[in-house]
Order: sequence, then structure tokens, then C-alpha cells
Amino acid sequence: MASLPLSPAHLMTLGMFIFGMDTIPYQDLQRRMSWRHEESERFGMRAASQFAGPGDDAITIAALVVPEVAGSYGAIDRLVEMAATGDNWPLVDGLGRVLGQYRIDAIDLGHVGIMAGGLPRGQNFTMELKRVDG
Repeated sequence: MASLPLSPAHLMTLGMFIFGMDTIPYQDLQRRMSWRHEESERFGMRAASQFAGPGDDAITIAALVVPEVAGSYGAIDRLVEMAATGDNWPLVDGLGRVLGQYRIDAIDLGHVGIMAGGLPRGQNFTMELKRVDG
């Protein structure tokens, strides 16, 4: 079994998009996993519950893209194009572990350090992913 060469500059991949120092070096990754428990009300007692399986699995990635230092605005454009397809993408961490199939639900952008001509020196970037496989 062949393995991917590990590089400190390779943080994660979403489909064929590689998060890294030359694309989007994210600063923060938050993952929220939940499990479903269905409940039935009972008279005079607490509700009865039954485990019903996995619930949502969502990841939020936050970054500050400053092309003079690290990252590129073109990389943000690639992720916007990926989101616009509505497709699901395999998410693989920097150690090669497959986290599952995710879709891009939202991308938030903010301009920081506005220069002459209205150009931003950097962009705050936040992306929300939601797991879609079992």
C-alpha cells in the first residue's frame, strides 16, 4: 500500500485541494460530532430514550490568508468553485487518515488591512464542512 509523502506544509486535503502554506494555511480547525437519541415521553417518569445512530459531523476551518506571507487568493477561488458544484469530497488529514466524505456548506470571507484601491492585504477565511457519508 502506497502512502502519501508527509510534509509539514501539507495540512489536509479536501478532494484534490491541498491545504498548505502556498494555498490556505488554516489556523484553527473545530470538529463537532453528535449522536442521536430518540425519546418517548412517559407519564410520571423521565422520557425513555434509545440510541438511534450517528448525528451531524461538522468541521469549521478558519484561516487568515496573507499572500505576502502565506496562502493565495486563488486558492479561495478554487474552494468556492468546489462548493458551487454541490459535490462531496473526501477529507484526509495531514497524517493520511480519511475523515469521511464532506460537502462545503458555507464560506465566509472578510477583508483586512485595506490598501490603496480597496485591495485587502489579507482575507479572513472560514469554511464550514458537513459530513455526508454514513
